[in-house]
Amino acid sequence: MQKSTFAFSFLLLFGAASQAHSAVWQPSAGHVQVPIWPGAVPNAVLDAKPESVGTDGATVSDVSRPTMTVYAPKGANTGAAVVVFPGGGYKVLAMGIEGTEICDWLTSRGITCLLLKYRVPRSGPTWEKGHRHYPKVETALQDAQRTLALVRQNAEQWHVDPHRIGVIGFSAGGHLVAAVSTHFAERTYAPVDDADKLSSRPDFAIALYPGHLWMHEDEERGNRNEADMRLRPDIRVRPDTPPTFLVQAENDDVDGIEQSLTYYIALQKAGVSTEMHLYAQGGHAFGLRKTNLPIGQWPMLVERWLHTIGVLEPQ
Repeated sequence: MQKSTFAFSFLLLFGAASQAHSAVWQPSAGHVQVPIWPGAVPNAVLDAKPESVGTDGATVSDVSRPTMTVYAPKGANTGAAVVVFPGGGYKVLAMGIEGTEICDWLTSRGITCLLLKYRVPRSGPTWEKGHRHYPKVETALQDAQRTLALVRQNAEQWHVDPHRIGVIGFSAGGHLVAAVSTHFAERTYAPVDDADKLSSRPDFAIALYPGHLWMHEDEERGNRNEADMRLRPDIRVRPDTPPTFLVQAENDDVDGIEQSLTYYIALQKAGVSTEMHLYAQGGHAFGLRKTNLPIGQWPMLVERWLHTIGVLEPQ
C-alpha cells in the first residue's frame, strides 16, 4: 500500500525553500511548516493568487498550499494535542492572535499544538456583497480532515495520544470546528495515502465566537426570527459529535450569540456533552488579549474543562 510521504527530509527542504519567499507566512525559528498534501491539492483553484502576508506579519491571504506547523509542548508532555484553526472570515487567516499566540498558551500547558494554515479565500462560507456565499466544495474542511488524520499517523513520533486529539477555532475557524466535528463519517476528498484510513474525528472541540452556524444570520437584525434556532444545513450534529466547549460575548457585533446558542441547542438535542459560556462584554476576536473583563478567564475555564472530560489528568 502507498505510504504517506510525510518524510522529514522533504519537510526540511520545503522549509528551506519557503524561507526564500518572504511573502509566504513563516513560523518562528525552530518550527517548520509541513505541507499536508504530498502531491496535488484536491479541488485546487487554478488561478490562485500568490500567498501574501499583511504588514502585521501575521495576517495571511491567498493560501493555496495548506500547511501545518508543529509546536512541541513545553515542560511535561500531557500527551494531548490540539489542532488550531485561526479565523478570518474564510478570506484571510489571523495567524498571530488566533494562531501562534494560542499555541504558546497550549504548549505552556504541556499540550502539543498543530497550527493549520488552511486554504483561503472562499474555502468556506463567506459574506460577500450582501449575501452568504457557499463554495461547491468546502476546501478548508478537506484541509482540517487531512490534518487530523496526519496527527494520528504521527502520534507515536510526536508523543501524542491518538485518542486525545482535539480542535480549537475562532470565528470562521469556529465554524470549521463545527464542520470537522460533524463531518467525519467519510472524507470530503479522494483518499491520498495510508493517513486517510485513520479517523478525522476530533476527540474534543473548542469554538470561540463561531460564525456561519445560524440559519437566519443573513437576515436584517430587525427581521430575524430568533425563535427559530436552526443550524445551517451544512452542519449536521450527530450523537457521536465530540464533547464541545463554546465561548462568546453578547456584544459581539460580527457573529452574534445566536451562532453559539444554535449550535449549543443542536448539541444538547443530540445528547452531546457541551459546556457554553456567554459573557456580557468582550466583542469579537478577543483571543488571549489581556482584559479585566470576566471573558478574559476563558483559557482557565477551558483547562478545567479538559480535566473534567479526561483529556488532562484530574486536578
